[in-house]
Amino acid sequence: MRIKLASILALAWLGAAALSFGQSEVAAAPDGDEILRRVDANMAADSKSTRTKMVIAGRGGTRTVESQSWIRGRTESFTEYLNPPRERGTKMLKLDDQLWTYFPATDRTILIAGHMLRQSVMGSDLSYEDLMEDPLLSGLYDPQIEGEDVVLERPCWVLHLTAKHDDLAYDSRKMWVDKERFAILREHRFAKSGKLLKTTDVRTLEEIDGRWIGTEIEFKDALKSGGGTRFVIDTIEFDVVIPEHMFTKAVLRK
Repeated sequence: MRIKLASILALAWLGAAALSFGQSEVAAAPDGDEILRRVDANMAADSKSTRTKMVIAGRGGTRTVESQSWIRGRTESFTEYLNPPRERGTKMLKLDDQLWTYFPATDRTILIAGHMLRQSVMGSDLSYEDLMEDPLLSGLYDPQIEGEDVVLERPCWVLHLTAKHDDLAYDSRKMWVDKERFAILREHRFAKSGKLLKTTDVRTLEEIDGRWIGTEIEFKDALKSGGGTRFVIDTIEFDVVIPEHMFTKAVLRK
């Protein structure tokens, strides 16, 4: 009788321990807000410098556009296009919510605004709105966990993001976030009507200075034909010192 009672008590203890462990696991799992904050933290930096290229697949084949960018905080960035020769010398300057573009062929500087922000950059699947976007998603969207999935053989949370403001380029998003690295591996971006506007898929993920960065990403504008745009980060440096003149309109004509 004592043995039987001891067995019952042991089973009860094991059951309670298992339940307690399961509850602690659930409690430890981050919610949507925490996941999005950690996604932002993965890319956060006071400043950064990047050398990138866009491999654009069109009806006539592919072409490659190379550029160098300097970014400071969330509101300032300067980009100079290096190749091909036809695009060389084109420059873009973002100051707060304004985007200025200098075209050397006409020696003109134009403010890109309104409907022009939705236009393609260099014929790619990225728009000017994409380049203007605030990098901190947690301030722009309310996230909710939809489920789990696997991308690039990595376990992911699937988040649904709803815009906090009416003036955002994308009213909602669906994104697949690496559970361990808090990097976005796949994303679908939608209009207010629910229509799919753009997809992104990370092809290569690398750890750089303690951050997990998608160094090769496929962008596809769902509203246009073509084979998409492969965006490649050749080099990226975080927390670099950038001269003040890089974020003035005078730099556009230098």
